[in-house]
Amino acid sequence: MSRTPPPLASSILETIGQTPLVELGRLVRLLNLSGRLFMKLEYFSPGGSKKDRVAAQIIGQARRDGTLREGQTVVELTSGNTGTGLAIVCRMLDHPFVAVMSRGNSIERVRMMAALGAEVALVDQAPGSIPGQVSGADLALVEATTQRVVSERGAFRVQQFEHPGNVLAHEQQTGPELWEQSGGTIDVYVDCPGTSGSLTGVARVLKRKNPSVRIYAVEPRNSAVLAGKSTGSQGHRIQGAGYSRSDSDLPLFERSHVDGFLQVTDQDVIASARLLAREEGIFAGFSTAAHLAAAFQLLQGAERGSTIAMLACDSGMKYLSTDLYES
Repeated sequence: MSRTPPPLASSILETIGQTPLVELGRLVRLLNLSGRLFMKLEYFSPGGSKKDRVAAQIIGQARRDGTLREGQTVVELTSGNTGTGLAIVCRMLDHPFVAVMSRGNSIERVRMMAALGAEVALVDQAPGSIPGQVSGADLALVEATTQRVVSERGAFRVQQFEHPGNVLAHEQQTGPELWEQSGGTIDVYVDCPGTSGSLTGVARVLKRKNPSVRIYAVEPRNSAVLAGKSTGSQGHRIQGAGYSRSDSDLPLFERSHVDGFLQVTDQDVIASARLLAREEGIFAGFSTAAHLAAAFQLLQGAERGSTIAMLACDSGMKYLSTDLYES
């Protein structure tokens, strides 16, 4: 199939965004579902995730408003995806970058950030934490280290959990792209909130376009704090989301846009990731599979017959050291 190639880019930064939207028709037919599934492949951006948009938006905005000076060091707490995006953006704009990350995240993310020029500060997990499962307690330790590094380096901190640029990246780019690519046919959008940037940004756009669009927040079953079903910082396999943070700890989370909450298990997520790769050729990570598992629930129940959209947040290449995919 012949396609028009994109124009020549003056730098890698110009390749961020404008990612493809794919209909998952094979899965719908295989599982005998009533409805349609659309998945936006955010791993087509150069850092391999939706966070490239956020990194470019926040750094660009900070440079324009003067909160980030020329050559100043940038520091951020990250599960790896935001850090990868920041490594690319900061290198292109000549800012040293330090990523602070829990050892509970996959080693591929560490190696990718380092290869892209980042300095990676790894933080040991809290006592009793399970490798590969980042809990709220682990995140608190990463936060303390991040604060120390920012102070020592006189650095600009990205603050992805609070910075409005996180939401704006998806409100100005991802949401409008989804609506246009789908031909305005989206009934439902599902999102597994980490910082809540993509959930809020996309929801704002879809609700403006069509107030009847339903938004569902997806959480790990044993860490469903936003849904009011859990209060503890339970471990789970969905890296970059489900940190057991409440509304007060997630200033970017706009509950008014959310029409419902869904929970998925680690087993649901792993099975969905493998099915997605095998049947649709989409090799994605844990949070993407959480979206898909939630969408399956909806098409088998409350949203039978609907058109459901979701993001493929990142690539399965970042999880090869885990057991997400069988060897």
